[in-house]
Amino acid sequence: MADGRFVAYYRVSTERQGKSGLGLDAQKKAVADYLNGGDWSLVGEFTDIESGKNNERPGLAQAIERAKLTGATLVIAKLDRLSRNAGFLMNLRDAGVEFVAVDLPNANRLTVGIMALVAEQEREAISARTKAALAAAKARGAKLGGFRAGARPDPAKGLAGIKSKADDFAARVLPVVREIQASGVASLNGLAGELTKRGIKTARGGSWTAASVKNLLAR
Repeated sequence: MADGRFVAYYRVSTERQGKSGLGLDAQKKAVADYLNGGDWSLVGEFTDIESGKNNERPGLAQAIERAKLTGATLVIAKLDRLSRNAGFLMNLRDAGVEFVAVDLPNANRLTVGIMALVAEQEREAISARTKAALAAAKARGAKLGGFRAGARPDPAKGLAGIKSKADDFAARVLPVVREIQASGVASLNGLAGELTKRGIKTARGGSWTAASVKNLLAR
């Protein structure tokens, strides 16, 4: 019996499967069965359609982002088929969100980290070799990039950084706002209430108001 907010993540291996629902319907049923009973809400569902050659998982990134925004638990329908993919496992381990795998309910950050240990060790070995090569180059007198002593900070760059962070936050939250609008909520107060209800904070960590929603939509 599940309680709280959840974000579901599904994965099918081909575009044909994604369009036909083959595999996807079974994963959705598995998640629904897991959530059956209790006081829960599903605040997002994301799917990746990929072949074995594709290591990019935009759906997983979106699912993790939604879980972070809402404080929800990530529900993964099928972890076993992804258990050999070190990149996926390391992203999951380092995501900073709670998760549960329906088909491997005992999986946690520790076991996922162990699964990815070999790949991580190889990555660290590559990093160590790179650092050693840079150190050797520096010892030979090679000029490496870096901060120039005495350089003054550029205020324009500081403002650009603040604007960039605000734009990034807006880009993360706007998809949620569009979902709420699509459900029939149109007023600024209504949107603010729905964002608050979903556990999403403003960029400064506060509660949403009509004015803050208006500013978000204006970006």
